[in-house]
Amino acid sequence: MGIQEDLIFLEEKINDLVIKYEQYFLGMEKREPVKLYEDIDRFIRRYNTSTIFNTMYKHRFHTLSAKFNSYKQYWTRTIRLIEEGKYSRDRFKMERHMVVAAKPKAEQQAGEPRESALENVYQHYLEARRKCNLPSDNITRENMYSLIEKQREMLKSKYHCADVEFRVVIENGSPKLKARPAAVAVKRQPD
Repeated sequence: MGIQEDLIFLEEKINDLVIKYEQYFLGMEKREPVKLYEDIDRFIRRYNTSTIFNTMYKHRFHTLSAKFNSYKQYWTRTIRLIEEGKYSRDRFKMERHMVVAAKPKAEQQAGEPRESALENVYQHYLEARRKCNLPSDNITRENMYSLIEKQREMLKSKYHCADVEFRVVIENGSPKLKARPAAVAVKRQPD
């Protein structure tokens, strides 16, 4: 093949790789398209060591090479975010799954008192501390309940919501309580 056909081939392969990575990030593809990525990377390295005499082809090759390198940085950053659990599309899908899974629980717990929800948070917090190899002897149920209730009242008034949900997350090797408004209350207009 000549340089012109090689450049057309390279451009098509880069476009295919962009589509494959987007499908991978959307969850349509189960595996990262590593083979195609390596083939393109090898192809570009081969042409980097050779001399291209035609200025137009040289410019087109450098443009395609820069496009690939730019996408490479984007893909690396996105994969790192996925691994850290900070990728917005993954977080959206995870929240959607949590909402679907929580609907039967919410219907079950509608009649249960707030105590069971507090107990649930308390047990998850203790379990998270054990997973992080942190002592959990000094954490009492009463202290946790009072802390949560105090935070609940403060957040309800701050965000004007009907209730606040608490959950336990592990960040930087230590468990933390995260709160979010459960439902937005309607603010009354002064008469």
